[in-house]
Amino acid sequence: MISAPTVEETGRLPLVIYVLAVGVFLMGTTEFVVAGILPEIAGDLGTSIANVGLMITVFAFGMIVGTPAMAILTLRVPRRVTLSSALVVFAIGHVIVALSSNFGLILGARFLTAVATGAFWAVAAVVGAKAAGPASSSRALGIVLGGGMLANVIGVPLGALAGQTIGWRGPFWALAALALVAAAVVHRLVPADTDSGAVPSWRAEIASLRDGRIWLVLSGCAVVCGSSLAAYSFISPLLTENTGLAASAVPLVLVGYGLGAFVGSNLGGRLGAKHQYGVLFVSAAMTFLVLGALCLFSHNVIVTVILVVMLGLFGMSTNPMLIGMAVRYADQAPTMASALSTSSFNLGTAVGSWIAGFALASSLGATGPVLVGTGVAALYFLPLMILLRKERTKRTAVEVVN
Repeated sequence: MISAPTVEETGRLPLVIYVLAVGVFLMGTTEFVVAGILPEIAGDLGTSIANVGLMITVFAFGMIVGTPAMAILTLRVPRRVTLSSALVVFAIGHVIVALSSNFGLILGARFLTAVATGAFWAVAAVVGAKAAGPASSSRALGIVLGGGMLANVIGVPLGALAGQTIGWRGPFWALAALALVAAAVVHRLVPADTDSGAVPSWRAEIASLRDGRIWLVLSGCAVVCGSSLAAYSFISPLLTENTGLAASAVPLVLVGYGLGAFVGSNLGGRLGAKHQYGVLFVSAAMTFLVLGALCLFSHNVIVTVILVVMLGLFGMSTNPMLIGMAVRYADQAPTMASALSTSSFNLGTAVGSWIAGFALASSLGATGPVLVGTGVAALYFLPLMILLRKERTKRTAVEVVN
């Protein structure tokens, strides 16, 4: 019997990787499309821009709670059923937002949408990594997560433009419709589970998370998003108030950020396979420097646009590596490790954007969120240095034994 060629032999990733990336694209779009239409939503609902920022914060909290919870609850559910069902719930949440003028109900629908997103992301990462195989898992995760980065290139700017042109509810209707189509495609193309052996146990998954390196990686996940997205969540007021750009120009700058994030995610996934800690430390240093420079030069149009692109490039470049590392360290609990990685990213987003909202309302104004991001970015080096030390100690111990 002739076996099918492997990814290493063909150099091509399975089609399912790109199908999953489409789902992540939709979910990445909804998480941050709000950042481009903050003034429009605030004006229609009669609330402040800082309050509208809670739509991002609540979404992130939904991911924090929903991702690990749904990973446990769906552990024995076929993965393609989980993925397609998550997209259907995602669509329902968007319909509620598009129909409602009650801000409390809108926040509740955003939370529901986030829970569905968390379920999808956790399972998508596991399916993608398994489909590609161990040697290509970082590359595959770069593509899957690249769907979220591509959302920043196309989805968020288009959503912002549509929100400014036809009303902020338009993007939510569009995302609901696209999610229903994606649910049908995902259910058809994602293969049925073929894992044999023992039935998955949530107790076994949790017990496999004892390696301290996993928690250091998760800390890094939180800091990465807490720094970059504290600034990005309120990028619209920074560009219009400090830089002096017209609101109509904001989507173009978001395209630049998205392009940087897309390139960074893919390069991080590729380079991280061979130069893991080199990429991690360079990205950490550059993210800190870019945010610091943005605090100082946000009144210069050209410099600000360049820095926003660089923030996307370096701020998002380590995400595929961090998820891959967490899944690898918890090899007996891949679903939970993936879920906790996503949860940690969103913990950073929630806390960062929440603090940034207070900074925006303070005397710091539009510079406040960027200053918050800079402070958080400085924390990134702590878990990285401890993790590197643990890796070297473990490697030395193995060499002594051998």
